Amino acid sequence: MGLPPEISSKSTTIVAAYFTMLKNVAGLLLMVLVGFGCATEPRASARTAPVAPKVVLIIGDGMDDQQITIARHYLVGQGGRLTLDGMPERGQVRIETVAEENPSLPDYVPDSANTATSMASGIVTSAGRIATTAGTDEDVTTIMELAAAAGFGTGIVTTSSVTDATPASFVAHVNWRLCEGPRGMVPRNTGLFVGNCTADLKANGGKGSIAEQIAASALDIVLGGGMQQFAQPAEGEVTKTVIDLAAENGFKLVRTAAELAAVERRGKILGVFSPGTMPVQWRGAGDAKAERIEHTDGRPVLAEPFSCEPNPDFAPMPTLPAMTRSALDRLDDGRGFMLMVESASIDKQSHLRRPCGQIGELEQLDDTLKVVLDYAREHPETLVLVTADHSQAAQLVPETSVLASLNAASPGYFARVRTPEGAVMGVNYATNDSNVQEDHTGADVPLFASGPGAEAIPASLRQAEIFTLLASHMGLVPRP
Repeated sequence: MGLPPEISSKSTTIVAAYFTMLKNVAGLLLMVLVGFGCATEPRASARTAPVAPKVVLIIGDGMDDQQITIARHYLVGQGGRLTLDGMPERGQVRIETVAEENPSLPDYVPDSANTATSMASGIVTSAGRIATTAGTDEDVTTIMELAAAAGFGTGIVTTSSVTDATPASFVAHVNWRLCEGPRGMVPRNTGLFVGNCTADLKANGGKGSIAEQIAASALDIVLGGGMQQFAQPAEGEVTKTVIDLAAENGFKLVRTAAELAAVERRGKILGVFSPGTMPVQWRGAGDAKAERIEHTDGRPVLAEPFSCEPNPDFAPMPTLPAMTRSALDRLDDGRGFMLMVESASIDKQSHLRRPCGQIGELEQLDDTLKVVLDYAREHPETLVLVTADHSQAAQLVPETSVLASLNAASPGYFARVRTPEGAVMGVNYATNDSNVQEDHTGADVPLFASGPGAEAIPASLRQAEIFTLLASHMGLVPRP
């Protein structure tokens, strides 16, 4: 049934007026929204502007899974988790080395110089070489040099001397790792190695010692040990030292933890806090370390277990986390950056058969990773990689052999470490029978990753491919 004509007409008028009102309101809203969009457009552009990429590469020297497991048991217990264990991506890295005399032949056990060179430059070279090619002795460009040339910030932090093999391979070019200071450039026999960097002397057209190359570099911040190398007279000089060369290149020298904490955030910084390698934070109680097992009447007599204690020499040193935090603060200036951080004495203490020293050094690495991950949470453009240059000698073995009834015992150097859990952990060193030091080993090393593109990193990769990961994230080479 239809409506009366007068009501129908009135309703039509009301409906028409209602739609006219809606049209006007919609127009007004459109004008407001358009105006609001115009007003906020610059902010939207700022939000979507590209952010300069950042990379932190943390290297645990000699840090294979054995060293991590030994440290985990002591630091957090068998059921505990290190910061390393929470990294979202994990893979393994295959180490490659070639023979100096015939680079077509592999050498299956590396050193820190050639492995760091692989990560820094993407090439495989022979043991002892610092960013130079095996056999032909040609310089190869490093990630730090590429980054600095592209306008990125660059930094190196280490607990070794800053002239040691791993940090040196990112910034210097010499044919032998022991050519750390001007006095080390001539042929010499150290009792362990023979080195000769005569071709790298500046007088012969080379770049000089590692310390001199660091002093002349474009690096923004360099922190670690090694004062004995920088205090030497520069090549061809009588009174001018390598420190003087660094000052001429704009570096400000800092020598203590207090000076590092107080230094201004702008300008180049060279921090050298010890004559050589920085002291480790822990040692065996009473300076205990692994020893050979004695035998009485053909039966092994195991040494008493020992715990770890603070090393008093470590107290005045800036910690690795503190040095890393200082480097991040200085490099966080909008340019993006490449930072290499090395926990060096996992390797050095394992060489010397000192399990407490290597455990404490791995704790420094793990605490440093916390600092870096906190920074990366605030700066999600940061790629964080944690890996090792090579594997090491220490092995986790039974503290009493399962064949003890047959008088079996470790044939090498052996330590029984009492852990905070109340148990005893057996750590064995047996790559050789020298009373000087252990050898490296040739096993794969782990890779931990977080940040942009970390999920796409292969589960297994060659060590030289780490260079490609770093450089591609920073846009320095095409992505693979």
